[in-house]
Amino acid sequence: MATVKLLGDDELSDEARAVFDDIRATRKSDFVNNFWRALAHDPATLKRTWESIKAVMGPGVLDPKVKEMIYIAVSIAHGCSYCIHSHTASARAKGMTEAEFNELLAIVGMASETNRLVTALGVEVDAEYDIR
Repeated sequence: MATVKLLGDDELSDEARAVFDDIRATRKSDFVNNFWRALAHDPATLKRTWESIKAVMGPGVLDPKVKEMIYIAVSIAHGCSYCIHSHTASARAKGMTEAEFNELLAIVGMASETNRLVTALGVEVDAEYDIR
């Protein structure tokens, strides 16, 4: 359950409405998800976050599906159920297969386990890996 009221289109400030219009135009969809509706209470944060998402998740060197899969992995690591769900849906829409999703989960699980072991053991970085 949200800690703030999710704003409907009829409740938006002019500034938030402009961001929603851009979300819809950029995504070529009328759907604006609950994350943006929660952020709409603070139009400055809404705009800043949307602009950053467009820059980071937009065209670049990495394939859009790969970007979504990385977002899923980070969301799992941070325990963000909302982002896990939304970015899994987005990755699937960009062509992620069930086999790719299962392999991603295996990698995330393995990295989590070995990260905890290395942390608990206090293992120092090998000189070969120190690229400073």
